[in-house]
Amino acid sequence: MTRTSSHLRLTALAIATLVLAGCASVNIDQSLQDTNQQLSGFTQGKLELSRTTEQQQARAKLSSELLAKPLGMDDAVQLALSNSPAVQTLLAQSWMDMAQANQSGRIANPVFSFERIRFGSELEIGRLLSFGLLDLLTLPRRQAIAQGRTAQAKVQLAANVVDQTTQVRQSWVRAVSAQQSLQYAEQINTTAQASAELAKRMQQVGNFTKLQRARQQVFYADAITRLASAKHTVTATREDLIRQLGLTDAQTPELKLPERLPDLPKAPKQADAINTTAPEQRLDVQIARHQLDIA
Repeated sequence: MTRTSSHLRLTALAIATLVLAGCASVNIDQSLQDTNQQLSGFTQGKLELSRTTEQQQARAKLSSELLAKPLGMDDAVQLALSNSPAVQTLLAQSWMDMAQANQSGRIANPVFSFERIRFGSELEIGRLLSFGLLDLLTLPRRQAIAQGRTAQAKVQLAANVVDQTTQVRQSWVRAVSAQQSLQYAEQINTTAQASAELAKRMQQVGNFTKLQRARQQVFYADAITRLASAKHTVTATREDLIRQLGLTDAQTPELKLPERLPDLPKAPKQADAINTTAPEQRLDVQIARHQLDIA
């Protein structure tokens, strides 16, 4: 009787160990910390999923500080990471993906059965705690697959963050370059207007022919068209940047951009160095490797 009871306790202990091994939770904060380290050039260590009031207040304070000055490219990325609901949604979705991947490696919940049977004056009570034998046998393999899927989800998170920050940078470049183009269009329009007025007066005193004046008028009309197009481009690119940054109606008027784009680097990156590190750093290659591992 003692030996049977001991065997039952050992069996229950082994099953409990397997259950606990399959129930490791996903630490999203650690995952985001790893992503910040991997993508320090993109996130500057500021990637965070806000879940408390204090975190939300800190995000709002950082957003106000960034909007208080002309917004540079790196500042635009930081503003998007701290202010954009789309980024927060992306992080929450990645958390869910990792949790689902982790869940697939867990053992199914045990089933507890309770019976109460009475035969005349006799009462029989039965209790049964059961586990799926197939779940127990396949648990190591399912845990290995789950770990691979979790790793793939982490790499996918990094890829999504890179894509999001790249879109913010591109929107910022388009918005600032549109402002510069508008300034250039305004200068051309002012010059064309003066030329058209001068041609009109020169034609009135007989120093310009009608054809010469018409040429200046055509140039002026083209300048007006280009100016209108430049204004439309400024509005469109600014609205796109506002959307990427996740600005509210109250924050939109505070957005200020630099007058010009930064200077180009003095020297381009060496192609040999890029070709050497690209295969290991490319996130799509890492995702493909994880997909192959869990196949």
